[in-house]
Amino acid sequence: MSTQDILEIDRGLNIPMSALSFQFANSGGPGGQHVNKSETKVILRFDLANADFLSDVVRERLLDDLSNRLNKDGVLILSCQESRSQNRNKEIVIQRFMHLLYSANQVQKERRPTRPSRRARARRVDEKKKQGQRKKERSWKWKD
Repeated sequence: MSTQDILEIDRGLNIPMSALSFQFANSGGPGGQHVNKSETKVILRFDLANADFLSDVVRERLLDDLSNRLNKDGVLILSCQESRSQNRNKEIVIQRFMHLLYSANQVQKERRPTRPSRRARARRVDEKKKQGQRKKERSWKWKD
């Protein structure tokens, strides 16, 4: 395989172009009469669930992170119809795909819970008391 046949997403995550399938459809938007006879919308499909070239660890991480974007068969579907050019839409959808897989493949750091300092808590309480006093001063009571 040549380097053009492989999408290098991240270190250790390479996707062959043969794993991607493209479908073309009529696209809405500007274009006049040309829009009715050209298929410029690009639909990219990637079968993540059956991608045997991915390691099990990477595939499980991607399936977890992209679970809301997969259909019931584990296929990721992206589409683009921003441009009037089919080639430009194909480039855009490939860039989106690469960015999506790159961000899903990143391991999130575990958050260490922190507590506010004593001084910060005291400042917060003081501000609340001042605000309450301001509201109390704004109120108007009827005097007999």
